[in-house]
Amino acid sequence: MNKNYMDYPFHLDGRGRSAETDDNDHVRDLIRQVLFTSPGERVNRPDFGCGLKQLIFMPNSDALAASTQAIVHGALQRWLARVIKVESVTVEAIEVQLKVTVVYTRRTTGERFVEEFSQSATV
Repeated sequence: MNKNYMDYPFHLDGRGRSAETDDNDHVRDLIRQVLFTSPGERVNRPDFGCGLKQLIFMPNSDALAASTQAIVHGALQRWLARVIKVESVTVEAIEVQLKVTVVYTRRTTGERFVEEFSQSATV
């Protein structure tokens, strides 16, 4: 059974209504919110997110990559454990862009997905 969810980020569709999305895109939107929300950004849930946007400006190193992967994996498990089973997380910082690859399985359908998320630094 497919449900329609409000698309993230919020925008209007071609009819001037709130844009909607399907189940798979909704799960992808949830992952994006966990990845790119900084702790403290949400007033009623100050520990939500993992603060990846801050890492764009840090110097690249193997230690930073390993700790970032652990932080991201933990945050996804904490906030989305009922929705997805995280298989792996890869984080790459390339100049002013952060690229995160998440391999996961949707718990309701058993479908496996490989999704790539990126964020560029705003200078």
